[in-house]
Amino acid sequence: MLVEVYRSLWVVGEVQRARATQRGHLYFELVEKGDGDTVVGKIDAVLWRTDHTRVARALRKEGQQIEAGQQIRCRGQIDYYPPAGRLQLVVREVDPLFSLGLLERRRRETLAQLESAGLLERNSALSLPDLPLSLLLITSAGSAAYHDFLAGLAASDYGFRVQVASCAVQGANAERELSRALGSVAAGPDAATHLDAVVVIRGGGSRSDLAAFDSREVAEAVARCPLPVLTGLGHEIDHSVADVAAHQAFKTPSAVATFLVDRIAHAETTVGELGSQLVYTAGNRLEAARRTLDHAATTARLAQKQVRAASEKLESSARRAQQAASRRISGGRSAIASTARQMTVSASRTLVRRAQLAPRTVERISERARARLALASAVVDGHQRLFAELSPARVLARGFSITRQADGSLLRHAAAATAGAELATEVADGVVRSQVVASSNSPIHEAPDRNTTDEDARRQTMSEPDP
Repeated sequence: MLVEVYRSLWVVGEVQRARATQRGHLYFELVEKGDGDTVVGKIDAVLWRTDHTRVARALRKEGQQIEAGQQIRCRGQIDYYPPAGRLQLVVREVDPLFSLGLLERRRRETLAQLESAGLLERNSALSLPDLPLSLLLITSAGSAAYHDFLAGLAASDYGFRVQVASCAVQGANAERELSRALGSVAAGPDAATHLDAVVVIRGGGSRSDLAAFDSREVAEAVARCPLPVLTGLGHEIDHSVADVAAHQAFKTPSAVATFLVDRIAHAETTVGELGSQLVYTAGNRLEAARRTLDHAATTARLAQKQVRAASEKLESSARRAQQAASRRISGGRSAIASTARQMTVSASRTLVRRAQLAPRTVERISERARARLALASAVVDGHQRLFAELSPARVLARGFSITRQADGSLLRHAAAATAGAELATEVADGVVRSQVVASSNSPIHEAPDRNTTDEDARRQTMSEPDP
């Protein structure tokens, strides 16, 4: 009767005694628990191999699997097994979202919303200073997390400056107070200028205790904070949404303190190494500069001696050059006067010789030009006679012809003329147009064009000269 009534129903329960067979089936029990973790209801369930494969694949996409202790919501039908005299639920489908739980579902929705708004990587893109000494601590003042974090900083002897914003980190007021504390940084430009980073911490707890850090309000406040946010929320397994939106996330408050101390220590080591390197480099450069200065002083003294010697030599050379120049100027004036007289006499004689030479030169040039013109004229006459003999018109007059195809190209071979093609044959006194009847390697026989005269048809039959 139950089998006929409940052909498909949804059942919620906790998985117990899950057992997979070699054939791929999965047998388990679905139980309902009451107060004190006592079982108040139980039914045997089975996932046959085909359904088991499909359901397992869907659960793996959500990072889940059917295992003991897990709450699931499944759809199936009641089946009665007569040999054992018992009822069992044949499961066809398992709801993955229900298995995630309300908190996980809320967490995933929040992550998706922040991702679509472009906020998940906004805070991580900010630059964390090398010396994050000025911090805003957001936590419950006086808590174990508060003391662990401050103790970790104090043990380092570095000059950390911590401003505390005390607020609830779990419970009904946690979301509002955490968001307000983070929002105060964004709203106060003065705070953002003298602070290096924001630290959000709390002690460990259950998933429900950390629910505030999975809310969109807190995660969005972390993402929009103008300073890098470091989180240490005391959970060892999963990251909260606030962890994902933060600049960096750590497992515990002490881990955040250790990270900050190590960062300062690294910067201190780097500065020390740079200082030592600077002292070493500066010492080397000073020593090199001292050697260069000594060398320059020695060079300067030698240069002074050389300058004095060169100055004396220059003065002596200037006196000698002045005396030599005076002598050369005097001799040059005499030479110029003598050369002027000689040029006057030579110019008169040259003019007379040139006047007598010009008529004879003109006559010789004229004779040579006439001889060259006569020779060139004879060559031109010979070329003209040769060109006349070789001209196409004379060749056609001797009985040859030129046959062209319709596109104007020469017809050189009979095989190139296809049946029906129009040809134009040029002879000495005109053009004969014809149409090809057939084409082969034998001599071509062309049919006369219908538009040609009798005389043209007679000429069409002859495309070569008579023997």
